[in-house]
Amino acid sequence: MDIKPSSQHGGDIKSFSQQIGCTPSEVIDLSSNINFVQPNITVDFNSLDISAYPTYEKLTEPIAQLYSVDPCELELFNGATTAIYTLFRHLNLNHCTLYAPLYLEYEKASRIHNYQITHINRFENIEQEVEKGSLIVFVNPSTPEGTFYDVDRLMKEWTKKECTILIDESFLDFTPFKSAVPHIHNYDKLYILKSMTKFYSSAGIRVGALISNQKNIQRIQAQEPLWKISQFDSHYLQSALNDKHFPMSSKKLNDKNREYLIKILENSEFIQKVYPSSSNFIMIKLKNLSAQEFQKKLIPYKIMIRDCSNFKFLDQRYVRISVKGKEALEVLEKAL
Repeated sequence: MDIKPSSQHGGDIKSFSQQIGCTPSEVIDLSSNINFVQPNITVDFNSLDISAYPTYEKLTEPIAQLYSVDPCELELFNGATTAIYTLFRHLNLNHCTLYAPLYLEYEKASRIHNYQITHINRFENIEQEVEKGSLIVFVNPSTPEGTFYDVDRLMKEWTKKECTILIDESFLDFTPFKSAVPHIHNYDKLYILKSMTKFYSSAGIRVGALISNQKNIQRIQAQEPLWKISQFDSHYLQSALNDKHFPMSSKKLNDKNREYLIKILENSEFIQKVYPSSSNFIMIKLKNLSAQEFQKKLIPYKIMIRDCSNFKFLDQRYVRISVKGKEALEVLEKAL
């Protein structure tokens, strides 16, 4: 059976289940990088008053507090991907530098908005010189392998070249590392992207945040519609942020299960290399088979993985496997 890639990004359980002949609920989804731990949600959606236009103060303030910025230093979007496309359009630059492999939508946004693109291979040539005035895109922790980089040295080079910098910290909440957010007060062409859906286990709730200095945010807001996020999205995330025990307990369980997953993968005869990760997913390099062949072997166990061959600088031997609950990982261990 040939499994056709049903999504560029993984997580398309419905298509996968149709291809292998099972129900979506039977699929063990190790392809999606959404947190398997969920916050406690107390809001009653049936009681929401949706007759009025939404306002966002009650959502903006806790997010600003979470990331130690003023509310005027962030703008909310209908998901982090929407923020990416908005920023590329707003900046209207000629050239961008993509440190790859990275989230696929950056390449797409670059081409749609007619940017000339330079790809820098993070694994082999991270010190490569960048073009003056380029838009730098750096995902940290990276995807698909989950490496956290100390970008201070790189930022010195980028600022010398008067580059505009976008650092995507969508997965930083899974780690103990410090954010680059404080640098927005030192360099006026720095933007930080936050995805609220990855850590808070809510891919269907579309909320992302772009952080920069107040002037930059005001310029973006001047070109944005008033209402981008629904009452349902807003109230869900407000409730998730109210669960004060969630961040610590989620990190603890993700760390524990990531170590378990690493041991499982390191003991497999199919795998040549397990890449170190600080996030909620692991990238592996297969030994004597392709990602598609590996996926076929996992079909009897209804396990879905992420073929990484469509990432820049990676080939058909690379696979991403997400950290999930112990029961799911035990099935993977049995399969391997």
